[in-house]
Amino acid sequence: MAGGLVRCGQCGQANRVPAAATGTPRCGKCHAALPWIVDADDTTFAEIADGAKVPVVVDLWAPWCGPCRMVSPALEQLAGDLAGQIKLVKVNVDSSPRIAQRFDAQAIPTLLVLRGGQTIARQTGAAPLPTLRAWVDSALAGAR
Repeated sequence: MAGGLVRCGQCGQANRVPAAATGTPRCGKCHAALPWIVDADDTTFAEIADGAKVPVVVDLWAPWCGPCRMVSPALEQLAGDLAGQIKLVKVNVDSSPRIAQRFDAQAIPTLLVLRGGQTIARQTGAAPLPTLRAWVDSALAGAR
């Protein structure tokens, strides 16, 4: 999903959402905030995540990881709930070992909240949506 089509939850309009941008994505029709969910790798991470103007939730995952597959829908729901406030960046650690090494990911899923490229919160393992929401809300409140 390195920038793709996202359907607006307000009006249903399909919108093209770039992987990296100076602002946050909004619907071209009704101007509602859109969820920002993109994939990044070793070569694109700096532009997509480190340069983001909003806090970034990073999901370090692997396709063979059961807990990673379980937490993914909750993270996508969270990105929708917090549209305009966060960006969800998914990194497959099997194909992006430098990013896994940068964040010293010893287990997956490893979840991070970044602001300006700096880690402000970290969590290892899958968690249900209410737990993830509380974790992100706490990280965002502490970073203000």
